[in-house]
Amino acid sequence: MIAFRTLAALGSRVGESPVWDDRRGVLFVCDVLVPTIHRVALDGTVVASWSFDRTVGSFGLAESGRLVVALGRDIVLFDPESGSVNAFACTPEPGTNRLNDGKVGPDGRFYIGSMDDRPEKEPLGVLYRVSADGSVEPVATGFKVSNGLAWSPDGRLLYHSDSRGPTIDCYDFDPESGALSGKRRFATLNEATGRPDGGACDAEGFYWSAGVSAGVLNRFSPDGTLVSRHPVPARAPTMPCFCGPGLGLLAVTSLNLGSESRNGDGDLFIAEAPAAGAAIARMKGV
Repeated sequence: MIAFRTLAALGSRVGESPVWDDRRGVLFVCDVLVPTIHRVALDGTVVASWSFDRTVGSFGLAESGRLVVALGRDIVLFDPESGSVNAFACTPEPGTNRLNDGKVGPDGRFYIGSMDDRPEKEPLGVLYRVSADGSVEPVATGFKVSNGLAWSPDGRLLYHSDSRGPTIDCYDFDPESGALSGKRRFATLNEATGRPDGGACDAEGFYWSAGVSAGVLNRFSPDGTLVSRHPVPARAPTMPCFCGPGLGLLAVTSLNLGSESRNGDGDLFIAEAPAAGAAIARMKGV
């Protein structure tokens, strides 16, 4: 069993999108609704925090060292050294939607999904591909809460979940062109097994899913078999991230359940990983 410890007691309302920056040697994480991005060292020091004027759904790293940030229904470039924010791309999302989970793909473009932000959700979410010129292209549709993006170590499989499905799908992915094909159902979950939130892949090709309703990380083999479940010291873990030297550590964010929350909910946790993580690309050209 993985032995998680608290890395930073952030107390986030909706902690999400942990991203390991190997150049700076830090984790970037966000609090979606506050909305804030934190820079956290591996000793737990919160080095810096930045506030934004709209929800921070997720972000990825760019080759330049900037962050590609899903802000509300738009995408911006954020420089953590200067604090500058520059407009980059706009999505055609309706006012009932916002951008949610996102990650840079093996093709060096940013993939970002949306969600119906109303309590009673409809399948209005879209998965977009964002290129260095700011162009935005829909690549999949029909999700209530687009989530769980992760690629296999060879970049040829894309995992993607609908948290309100609650399902995980798998696509064949061309790591050069970014083309998706062959969509198939990878796993179907429930409240007890853990509705799928954020995801990550390890170097052995296993897919890790934050079971946000069950307080666990679920590890799936490449054929979709649930091979292990790892409790997290928070009631609602939201996204795993491999980090540290050799990607040998596993970090996980969590959210606060309000009146039902307990100590640790909303914090950032870390542990020695049972397998190294699969590397995540940086966005090319920005």
